[in-house]
Amino acid sequence: MTFESDYTTGGRETVRDLLVDAERRLTNVGVPSPNVDAAEIIAFALGTTRGRMILQDPVSSEQRVAIEQMLTKRLTRVPLQHLVGSTGFRHLDIAVGPGVFIPRPETELVAEAAIRELAEQPVPSRIAVDLCAGSGAIAISLGTEVDHSRVYAVELSDDAIGWTKRNVAAYDGQLTSLGSRVEVFHHDATTAAEPDGPLARFAGQVSVVVTNPPYIPVGMIPREPEVRDHEPRMALYGGDDGLDVVRGVLRTAAILLKPGGLLVVEHADVQGPDAGMSGVPGVARAMIADHVVAAHSHTAAGAPVWTDVVDRIDFNRLPRFTICRRAGAS
Repeated sequence: MTFESDYTTGGRETVRDLLVDAERRLTNVGVPSPNVDAAEIIAFALGTTRGRMILQDPVSSEQRVAIEQMLTKRLTRVPLQHLVGSTGFRHLDIAVGPGVFIPRPETELVAEAAIRELAEQPVPSRIAVDLCAGSGAIAISLGTEVDHSRVYAVELSDDAIGWTKRNVAAYDGQLTSLGSRVEVFHHDATTAAEPDGPLARFAGQVSVVVTNPPYIPVGMIPREPEVRDHEPRMALYGGDDGLDVVRGVLRTAAILLKPGGLLVVEHADVQGPDAGMSGVPGVARAMIADHVVAAHSHTAAGAPVWTDVVDRIDFNRLPRFTICRRAGAS
């Protein structure tokens, strides 16, 4: 076998050999989880699961070519999720690809906080909004984990909205069986509750608003090639300080939530309680009601909008999301 053909196919016959070769090559280019990625690529190309792929020996030449094609792309740091076409999120398998942000494990905690609050509501009040919905992972999690819920997902990106709708459609049967529904709106999350916005009719009625907005400052370029080169810029960057979209969704949530309703906002680990007015907790505490916000919330203009502002940590014990309640008398 020549060097060229060995490079193309890996020169390997068994799954175990392919795994060793793929993991070595991924390690050499700095892929963070080479063993997992190698296993996922090979299992996908073989049309099986990681737990069963070792039973697939021998591997055909066509399968080796498919593995090599996927591996070559991963070596250039194309996200694994783009190669296999989906990612796990809580109890879901969410379709993802170019144009939509890949949901992270940390965001599962954000969804969980929203789910717990929604589940405590009486059925008529199980109304939730997912702002900057992206793939729809949070919205669908709410609808599938809290029966008889109504969830409204808002996404602005022309590219991402297709993925939102695709994923919601994929879970339509499960949602219907639970008495839940998820409705998708193609709109700017920062203006969705304004008088001409699609959510204006829900002002003061929503129990939970949850959002994973863009929050990276425009001058801060992510180090990871998978994020820097493949995630949509609209999903990453939130203005000079990273908080432009956050401020907008705080206002949208202030209009939508009923008094005592819960807001859950994901943020960067440097935008937590120690960041002052450069962090989400500080911005939330400083927000006061203007006349439009006050009109929908039984709050006087000039009064604080949010109460019980606290921050939560992620799996790495880093600040990850802020929760707060809508002020105002019911």
